[in-house]
Amino acid sequence: MGHLEVEDGRRIYFEHHAGERQPVVLVHGWGVTAHAWDTVAPALHADGHEVVLVDSRAHGRSDKDFADVSIAAMGADVARLCEHLGLQRPVVNGWSLGGAVAVDAVARLGSAAGGLVLTGGATPRYTSAPDWPHGGTVDDVEAVLAGAAADRATTFRGVAQAVCAVPVSSDVVDWMWGMFMEMGPRGDHAIRDLATLDQRKTIGTLDVPVLVLHGRNDGFVAFSGAEAAIDLYPDARLVALDGVGHAPHLEARDTYLAELRSFLAQTAR
Repeated sequence: MGHLEVEDGRRIYFEHHAGERQPVVLVHGWGVTAHAWDTVAPALHADGHEVVLVDSRAHGRSDKDFADVSIAAMGADVARLCEHLGLQRPVVNGWSLGGAVAVDAVARLGSAAGGLVLTGGATPRYTSAPDWPHGGTVDDVEAVLAGAAADRATTFRGVAQAVCAVPVSSDVVDWMWGMFMEMGPRGDHAIRDLATLDQRKTIGTLDVPVLVLHGRNDGFVAFSGAEAAIDLYPDARLVALDGVGHAPHLEARDTYLAELRSFLAQTAR
């Protein structure tokens, strides 16, 4: 594990687990930390993959007082970390808001990237627009942030409880809630930036294979948006997970890992 300075003395936290097979970079969602991948990272490492985990700006073990917590800044951090570690054709896997970060990072890496995985990824748009009838509204996002400003603990407990459509234990909810409570207040601005971000043009430029794993019952990132976006990528495949909510890697782990492993085997050729 270590830290990488990325802006004005501020650092992001990362873990670099060595492996002989293709590198996989795991980017967590808004509010949580790299621990969100605790059911995935050990399996990939056991398969022999080089695995990199990162805490985004203002999240987890990274510094909390960044001036810029935009998706572009976080994407630049991931790309810079890949270059810093000398990763060879990494596959970047982003969950939720981390999906938008992963798209940005892969676009920056260009031909140096090996692939992109979107796990309930909040891309190409998180909110609806006149020509994009998928997702909620900017006002919805602001309402959540207002709730967090007034009562952070209760608001994030509610968010944690809503992540999964498949029944999970109270321990899992407590685990997610604990990660949310590690985020600094500056992290709120990341989802505010996401609320107005449009990556439709960006995903059309990605010259890498893309795997989209998305729950049909996702209550945060509309499945219809993932379905509508699939033809915008030059090379992408959508895996629809029936009955699954916003955390495919937690709610349908066996299916999720099988699809991810198959994709990694194909991109390594």
